[in-house]
Amino acid sequence: MVMTKKSKGSHESDEIEYEVEVKESMMDQSQKRRSCLILSRWTRYESNEVMEIKAEKLFDRLLIHPENRWYQIWTQFILVWAVYSSFFTPLEFGFFRGLPKNLVFLDIAGQIAFLFDIVVHFLLAYRDSNTYRIVSNPSSIALRYVKSGFVLDFLSCFPWDAIYKACGEKEEVRYLLWIRLFRARKVTDFLEKLEKDIRINYLFIRIVKLIVVELYCTHTAACIFYYLATTLPQSMERYTWIGSLKLGDHTYAHFREIDLYTRYVTSLYFAIVTMATVGYGDIHAVNSREMLFIMIYLSFDMILGAYLIGNMTALIVKGSKTERFRDKMKELIKYMNRNKLDKETREQIKAHARLQYERSYTEASVLQDIPASIRAKISQRLYKPFIENIPLFNGCSPEFYHQIVINLHEEFFLPGEEVMEQESSVYQLYFVRHGVLEAVNIDKGGTETPVQKFEQNSSFGEIPILCNTKQLYAVRACDLCQLLRLDKQIFTNILQTYFADGRKILSNLLEGNKNNLDIKQLESDITFNIEKQEAESALRVNSAAFYGDLNHLKVLIKDGADPKKTDYDGRSPLHLAASGGNEDITSFLIQEGVDVNLTDKFGCTPLLEAIKNGHENVASILFREGARLSLSDAGSHLCMAVAKGDADFLRRLLTYGIDPNAKDYDHRTPLHVAVAEGLYFIAKILLEAGASVLSQDRWGNTPLEEAHKCGNRSLIKLLEDAKSKELQQQSPQLQVHFHQRRCIVYPFHPWDSNVTKMEGVMLWVPNSIEDLIKLSKEQLKCSGSFILSEDGVRILDAEMIADGQKLYLASDQDRPMHC
Repeated sequence: MVMTKKSKGSHESDEIEYEVEVKESMMDQSQKRRSCLILSRWTRYESNEVMEIKAEKLFDRLLIHPENRWYQIWTQFILVWAVYSSFFTPLEFGFFRGLPKNLVFLDIAGQIAFLFDIVVHFLLAYRDSNTYRIVSNPSSIALRYVKSGFVLDFLSCFPWDAIYKACGEKEEVRYLLWIRLFRARKVTDFLEKLEKDIRINYLFIRIVKLIVVELYCTHTAACIFYYLATTLPQSMERYTWIGSLKLGDHTYAHFREIDLYTRYVTSLYFAIVTMATVGYGDIHAVNSREMLFIMIYLSFDMILGAYLIGNMTALIVKGSKTERFRDKMKELIKYMNRNKLDKETREQIKAHARLQYERSYTEASVLQDIPASIRAKISQRLYKPFIENIPLFNGCSPEFYHQIVINLHEEFFLPGEEVMEQESSVYQLYFVRHGVLEAVNIDKGGTETPVQKFEQNSSFGEIPILCNTKQLYAVRACDLCQLLRLDKQIFTNILQTYFADGRKILSNLLEGNKNNLDIKQLESDITFNIEKQEAESALRVNSAAFYGDLNHLKVLIKDGADPKKTDYDGRSPLHLAASGGNEDITSFLIQEGVDVNLTDKFGCTPLLEAIKNGHENVASILFREGARLSLSDAGSHLCMAVAKGDADFLRRLLTYGIDPNAKDYDHRTPLHVAVAEGLYFIAKILLEAGASVLSQDRWGNTPLEEAHKCGNRSLIKLLEDAKSKELQQQSPQLQVHFHQRRCIVYPFHPWDSNVTKMEGVMLWVPNSIEDLIKLSKEQLKCSGSFILSEDGVRILDAEMIADGQKLYLASDQDRPMHC
């Protein structure tokens, strides 16, 4: 079954037609019955819908737009009747007991006009104060008018004069005439509208308004004064203010017979001089009723006087809200004229200026002079509960919320305005606090396709900002929208500080839009941004570790940075801390669980970094925590250190367990290099660490053979002794004298060249020098008291004698000793 919907057009017919095509070959009998049932239900539903559509279209044709030209003419027409009614109602109450025949028809015409105005208000669309949209729903229009002024408007149209006469001229009925003063609001609305019209001088309008208020109040008071005098019996006229009045030789006895003009002017004069309190006693209250009213009237006059004086002062000072609005509008119009802006842009600017005046929605401008700390507290109070409900920020830290909230700005958009344009760069992130917005995709032909709705607690603009792309669709306000704006640069800076929250936001963006095709297409960009943030956070942590900023490092880790992450070279923050010699940071990172044996891309561990840079304390901390040197090419490192003559680095490497016999690519040990370079001290360090003098390189050469080639006698002697020790260690039969040394002792002074040199004797070095002197005397058959070296240095301890060293037995005399 195929169902199609056809509309004939609004001018031809309001009917909606439906066609049903059934393919017999594709349907069995049960399917046919089911389709007929569905069709019958659809038809009943659509008939009701058609009736509703017809009713709505009929009302739409009768609907009056508030900016309609004919309605504006009607408002001017009804304004004239409102002025007449507002002026004539107090006059009728005070001076007439039943309207004259020449005024009855005028009164009837006015009431008919106001009755018609009531009908107009039931058809008048209005602009909603919250959404700022034109409301055209008949129920909403009627309900709004009934709640506001319908009752008083309707009562004002009653023929109270006829009702007064029909009720036997009861005075209480005449009091209901004052209901018609409700129409005076049309006059006040008109004057307020003129105040905003920049085409008319503001000072002139304000003065006119104040004069109208003052004259109307005195006019009403004059009518009440006369009413108080005429409600007493005619026999008591002289007990009223006007009956007792005497101006020169003229008296107002039998004042009811005086013409209307004189009575009104006299009453108005009395009302004005009473209000101004400049009377000379010629006019005053006579009875208690007049006294009571004058007390009330003077109390009201004090308030009215303050109102008039305050407004006149405001005109001189020039500080009223309306005047600031007019000045701003003048500046805007000059700007628009100078730049020749188009009509649509002009209307939008004017609308925003009017919205600012009418709603005073820029309360934030009031807070500009308040300290930033107090503004931050206000923002926390106003916006934090709202921001915590934004799905994009689910799971973020309180500190992140705080930074977001204090940087928010309020913005309002009128219905139909574009907040973001399609294919444009985005520099703001928006959050919807109130109102509804619509995302629209516009193709090249100008066809608009709705994409999605943005309602309260939703956000938009995050995808272009986070992925650095253009805006995918246009965003328009469907009604008056209150948005909270966060600038892109501020948002980016916050994400760089709270990078863990940034990763959470990106994850929320992916998770909350799993079925969104546009997000799927940008998934790789979002993943790239996550990896980028992780790399940047690793660099920040490494930088803090290298420069020894422990507090900053703790803040970064608290904000979500992972201390176990490595940078692009595979270096952890522990590598950098060890390289910089930062003991406190090294200990802190070890407590955070960073791997002490992690190797970077260059094969370096934190312990090696500490050793290379000479940080003994850091190296000992790492070694104590289980760090070990595991160099893949230890021989090359050792040989390079020997070649550079870096004895300290070599000693540190050997201390932390590097094999001194490790070989480089030519099978040369560090001892080969030390001997070849003639580095006696380094060779001695290597031998003490256990370096072998029998190790052969690629060409079969040992370090001892290298020493013979170089001809360095001290090195040859050092290596020969080392070779003896090494051979003794390797041969068990030589272990008898392993710990003994030999020496040659001569019986003369080494500096005495005149003495015929005599043969010496080779002895084992005893444990003490005294035993050696005694043994030498016995073997050489001569006298002597001390042992000298070849340089003539007296040897005091037998441990100082080297194996095979030449010694001399001498006496205390300066001359050499003889047998």
